[in-house]
Amino acid sequence: MNYKKEIQDFVISNFLFGDATRLEDEVSFLDAGIVDSAGILELVSFLEEKYGIRIGNEEMLPDNLDSVNRVEAFLQRKLNECSESMV
Repeated sequence: MNYKKEIQDFVISNFLFGDATRLEDEVSFLDAGIVDSAGILELVSFLEEKYGIRIGNEEMLPDNLDSVNRVEAFLQRKLNECSESMV
């Protein structure tokens, strides 16, 4: 599954109104003014609904959610944790 593409598509649709030119995988959402604090909550809701994960308040950090690459890495970790706990 191409998580990066799905994350990019969500950000472009919901925060950039279809303008993909401002989105680069390493660019900070907050620093670039792409996503604000309310937008982070929207992103969290999207991730939880789309991938069936739970994101705790302590995980809502820039290290996890402040760029396409960071969100993708965080999502991979969360999905791995979920699959390991099912074993």
